[in-house]
Amino acid sequence: MTILWINLAIVFLFSLFSRYFSKTLVLNGSLVQIKPNKLFAFCAMISFVLVSGLRNNIGDTPFYIHTYNITDFTWELVKSQDEIGFAVLQMILKRYSTDPQILIFTTALITNVLIIIGLYKYSRLFELSVYVYITGGLFIVTMNGIRQCLATAIIFTATKYLIEGNWFRYLLVAIFASLFHQSALILIPIYFLVRYKAWSKATLLLLLSSIIIVLGFNQFSKLLFSALENSQYGVYSQFNEGGANIIRVIVFAIPLVIAFFGRDKLRELYPESDIFVNMAIIGLMFMIISMGNWIFARFNIYFELYQIILISWIVKVFRKKDQKIVYYAILLCYFAYYFYESVLNLNIIYKSNYLG
Repeated sequence: MTILWINLAIVFLFSLFSRYFSKTLVLNGSLVQIKPNKLFAFCAMISFVLVSGLRNNIGDTPFYIHTYNITDFTWELVKSQDEIGFAVLQMILKRYSTDPQILIFTTALITNVLIIIGLYKYSRLFELSVYVYITGGLFIVTMNGIRQCLATAIIFTATKYLIEGNWFRYLLVAIFASLFHQSALILIPIYFLVRYKAWSKATLLLLLSSIIIVLGFNQFSKLLFSALENSQYGVYSQFNEGGANIIRVIVFAIPLVIAFFGRDKLRELYPESDIFVNMAIIGLMFMIISMGNWIFARFNIYFELYQIILISWIVKVFRKKDQKIVYYAILLCYFAYYFYESVLNLNIIYKSNYLG
């Protein structure tokens, strides 16, 4: 964990300097946008890429290394794959190097660059988003679900089209992301759900539905897995690793509770916040359902980035004199959660041939 702790300190300091030396764009006397310093943000991004890209363990990383080593990526093999985009990427990379580290580094580069750019563009407190990206566990997840997190980073770039209401371009990005992980196609119908006002009857119905699903989870899972049994996701019916940790569900829910009580102030500060709130609500829905079976938490990966951005904004819904206390409380609570999850619960050990 030493490298991961060092990375946390480095990226937080660089992103903090990035906001400290930010530029405030003002038009007609009203606040328009705060732009963090690009140089310091770039330095934080470099640390993310190096730590993630130079690893040789964590999660399914050894599996991808082994597959890269033993597979001859021909066009015939590529065309037979369900996620053809990831197969093409490996085929291209293997023409340049047979060292599987090139695959790990390239996926880490694309994933983290796209994510940090998104956090840079939409976060109110850039360093807080970067901090929660690590301490909330998503940075570790990007090393454990390489294909899905790559697809997540790609679809995250379409947030601009989600806000603007450009369905066609959003659709194209979602289809492209599905070439790396087909589950990205779930974002297509969700486009129509999240463009409504937050905390409407529709979004509250989603949360109620998720609770009902948990209560009747056995019947729900039988119906779902029977529908998926002839697809590549049919294997998920064999997963029996228990439900998601209740602490993780609570951690995900608390920012939304705050966003609910401060919804009017939040909408005033950031008119586009409804989309981020709705995406986070859907993520919470999957987290609640995952209490029945952990595998459903993997769908939450697509929505967690929006919750991270939301956290950077909810600090500002409090009274000005309380904002500093809330800010430090978030830092402390997420640090404790990160220690609990990574050290006590998962016992994460970071290994690298390049970083001592």
